Amino acid sequence: MKHKLWIIIGLFILCPNIVKAQICITQEAEQRARELVSQMTLEEKIDYISGPKSFYIRAVPRLGIPEIRLADGPQGIRNNTKSTLYPCGILSASTWNRELVRELGHGLGRDAKARGISILLGPGVNIYRSPLCGRNYEYFGEDPYLTSEIGKQYIQGVQEEGVMATVKHFAVNNQEWSRHNASSDVDERTLQEIYFPAFRKAVEEAQVGAVMNSYNPVNGVHATENPWMNIDILRKQWGFKGILMSDWTSVYSAVGAANGGLDLEMPVGKFMNKEQLIPAIKNGIVTEATIDAKVQHVLQTLIAFGCFDSPKESSNVTKDNLQSKETALKLAREGVVLLKNERQTLPYRKGKTLILGPNADIIPTGGGSGFVTPFSVVSVYDGMRQLRGDKQVELLSDSLLYKDLADQFYTDKQFTQKGFKSEYYNTRNLTGDIFRTGIEPGIEYAWKYGAPFAGMPTDQFSARWTGAYRAQKDGTIKFQLAGDDGYRLFVNDQLITGDWGNHSYSTRSAFMEVKAGEVYKLRMEFFDNVGEATVSFRAGMMDEAQLATSLKRAQNVIVCAGFNSSTEGEGFDRPFALSHGQEYLINKVAALHNNVTVIVNAGGGIDFRNWGNNVPSILMAWYPGQEGGLALAEIITGKVSPSGKLPISIEEKWEDNPTFNSYYDNRSVAHKRVQYTEGIFVGYRGYDHTGKKPLYPFGYGLSYSNFAYSNLTAEKTGTNNITISFDIKNIGKTDAAEIAQVYVSDLHSSVPRPLKELKGYDKVYLKRGESKRISISLSKEAFAFYDINTHQFIVEPGEFKIQAGPSSAELPLTTTLSL
Repeated sequence: MKHKLWIIIGLFILCPNIVKAQICITQEAEQRARELVSQMTLEEKIDYISGPKSFYIRAVPRLGIPEIRLADGPQGIRNNTKSTLYPCGILSASTWNRELVRELGHGLGRDAKARGISILLGPGVNIYRSPLCGRNYEYFGEDPYLTSEIGKQYIQGVQEEGVMATVKHFAVNNQEWSRHNASSDVDERTLQEIYFPAFRKAVEEAQVGAVMNSYNPVNGVHATENPWMNIDILRKQWGFKGILMSDWTSVYSAVGAANGGLDLEMPVGKFMNKEQLIPAIKNGIVTEATIDAKVQHVLQTLIAFGCFDSPKESSNVTKDNLQSKETALKLAREGVVLLKNERQTLPYRKGKTLILGPNADIIPTGGGSGFVTPFSVVSVYDGMRQLRGDKQVELLSDSLLYKDLADQFYTDKQFTQKGFKSEYYNTRNLTGDIFRTGIEPGIEYAWKYGAPFAGMPTDQFSARWTGAYRAQKDGTIKFQLAGDDGYRLFVNDQLITGDWGNHSYSTRSAFMEVKAGEVYKLRMEFFDNVGEATVSFRAGMMDEAQLATSLKRAQNVIVCAGFNSSTEGEGFDRPFALSHGQEYLINKVAALHNNVTVIVNAGGGIDFRNWGNNVPSILMAWYPGQEGGLALAEIITGKVSPSGKLPISIEEKWEDNPTFNSYYDNRSVAHKRVQYTEGIFVGYRGYDHTGKKPLYPFGYGLSYSNFAYSNLTAEKTGTNNITISFDIKNIGKTDAAEIAQVYVSDLHSSVPRPLKELKGYDKVYLKRGESKRISISLSKEAFAFYDINTHQFIVEPGEFKIQAGPSSAELPLTTTLSL
């Protein structure tokens, strides 16, 4: 047991110590805002604390207060514009490159200014707790230190361009399933050590202008109504002076939000409006001073960022910006992770290459507020053609691999009439009287906000289509479904696939083996809840002869697999495994060819068990942005050595994850409560704690070269400040970059602590044979834990182990020191 001689960590960082170009809320900005507030009527003030329409802060013309435009998002500017599609957040974290992420921030800032946008709604810094979370792709991984460092650089880059960044989603928004209702129940120490640090660093060191609350309750209280988080922690403990806004439609009551610290309800004032707040003020439930403080926070921040005085749109920046495009390419080059490379399969230096799979000729991305419409994209196929030429590259797209079966469906088993029988209902659950029947050649409808027929409602309707299919030969059928809202497919009355719920547009695919001569009964069902209505059904038979022929012509094969915006995104969680059809295709190709590389597009770990051992090479490409195909082609052909490393642990199976038993709520109770029972032991901290080894550990990533670590020293440079130094040498045959990682272990703590924690890293480029000495500074915070008795971070005197190496699972350098 250590002596209780504790060193309290002071975490406040004053504005003058920040990088010179960072924007601070000065006393002058506060005074100017205070004068404006004093001139506003109560009605004007209440109006001002909610949006007039989506993605705007309202103007007050009589006081010279301008309208302010906001926009998503974390990986590019969206909302009625085309823009640079940068790689997703988790790829940016995989670069472990502070300077490059700061460059990303500058690119986003430039792109925002070119469109008259003053506030960027990014970055997202929620911790990767489970691979199932639909928005993991926007975030920076499982480790609070890495996430904090990446988030800080991103914010500073954006704000150095004069655009305000918004760090989100405060806090513990670690799943998309039932995000409005599921309470994240987390103890204080876990919040402070795991889930708060990225927000704290964004406020204290990056001086972020805005913070966005999350949808979910935290310990039973919605984030937008949580005074402990929003006032005690954010305002008082961290000293935040900026804007605290809601996520879109994440406010649930007027008084709760008003007294809970929220400044700005977005997109409109559903609750924080005159009708609800004026009576509350008259009754003494809410004070006018509380409203004044909200308006003050918004105005002083806008003034500090020059939103009152500078032009809204910069004519000096082109919208399709070449500098931004280059930044997107550099990020993709450095963030792709080589997971497996048996027999040095990669790089492909010669020979014809066949490219196939659902993502071969597109650039996939996650869905929701992270979705961006770019001016141009470079797919893997495009990138390989640029580097190798048309004659050395062949594309076997899904449209070529799967022959359309549209003319082989009949209304019934008599096979007399082609098409499907249809039934339409004026209810959303296929009940009641049938409104209309018919025979339709196919299922491909985009009714949008209309109805299928006159006399039907535009919302709350449903439809069913039935038909039959006789297989002409043995083979594999791919079913492709899509819809907004619910849709599902039954074959011989067995559910095959679907997405039967209220949701925006999504797609699902399924594969089924069929036997020649057998008859299959099909039933497709759909319902519309509210909003747009879209549904489609397609089917194709795999042309195995074409596949075999193409494989014979190729010396190298690339299978582009993974998820996309319809299967991974905001508002829904995703499965751990790829679809059965993708796994089937990978295994089919691997059985026919020895030189196969699989490129995986996903926002986090996936299940490799059914196919990973059957292929020699795997690249984790995440969602690599508009230039991702060129970056991947450069890595595949050896022009660039891969240098990305995992910001997450990838488990062999989902059941191994430390959160497996506590990711979803206890469904036996009325209120949804998700207990974070793993506490601080999330990600690699959890694997170290349980002794289970992940398939691919945190910090892992292969290179085309090899590196040797040596000569570790630790030097005290102040009271509990340590400089760790060591040598890295490129002992391979390829010029390449290496990411060196430093972990700290408390050897005799009075409380349970992780076996080790990342506390420093550096990325260094080395020519073959070159050696460099790396120095990494560790402050007092690197040795601290959060004490629940004093509600402070403390360092207990004693022995600490310092380890350095290429990943959390490979740390060849070790030293011990006393503090």
